[in-house]
Amino acid sequence: MDIRELRYFVAIAEELHFARAAQRLGIAQPPLSRAIQQLERRLGAALLDRTGRPVTLTEAGQVLLAEARAVIDAAEAAERRTRRAATGSSSVVLATKAGASAELLAKLLDAYAAEPGAVPVDVILCGPAEQERLLRDGRADVALLHRPFDSTTGFDTEELSTEGQVAVLPAGHPLTVRTHLRMADVADLPLPLPRWPNPDGTYPPGPGPQVRDHTQLLQLIALGRACTIAPESCRTQLLDDLAAVPVPDAPTVTTVIAWPPHSRSTAVAALVRTATRL
Repeated sequence: MDIRELRYFVAIAEELHFARAAQRLGIAQPPLSRAIQQLERRLGAALLDRTGRPVTLTEAGQVLLAEARAVIDAAEAAERRTRRAATGSSSVVLATKAGASAELLAKLLDAYAAEPGAVPVDVILCGPAEQERLLRDGRADVALLHRPFDSTTGFDTEELSTEGQVAVLPAGHPLTVRTHLRMADVADLPLPLPRWPNPDGTYPPGPGPQVRDHTQLLQLIALGRACTIAPESCRTQLLDDLAAVPVPDAPTVTTVIAWPPHSRSTAVAALVRTATRL
């Protein structure tokens, strides 16, 4: 298999339609179909079920999709990091979810900047779950991830903090006088939980509002159109029109600093050491 074949397969697996995949790739449909047929013959397995509309992935196809994405990300990461090295860039790119771990991030950047030999740190503030992808495909050298929401599989990590979660409600809501809530209490609220986008940009089904960032979400909550469960540290971002109530039976959230296991960057190593000391 080569990268071109894997890109072709991923396009079809995501579009589930040969014509749309061909348009996305900028090629004609017949050579795309032939390439997938050759790939299936070489692997000795059917990757797509073509009997229905749209086409669907077989079990083997689902396995290859996950593996192909990982291979493509690794290839793109190698290319990006090599190009950066060739330019002589000495900066470190750190990816983190916008609005998350804001206090920790500020302390980390200040502490690292005071270290001898510190290099510039370029910060990418991204949407939910995007920082993991940025780290995998080489657009970031290091990232702050949050378990259990983000996957740390394949990364080296150091745990930085663990915290409980709170329910964020409109100020004045009857439940804000409670000392704590349970997950069942939140589930019974008429205020729906938000729907965040999937990696492909689509939204999962459900009654909650579609949101893309925390500023949008907090405004919807203040307007009485939604509620959410968030890490305890979000309290520092809440204005007077919002309130937070602890939810003890919600899963704890662990913030980790993550980096590729093959990284040989002394700057990344120094940044990680600084983070673990905080």
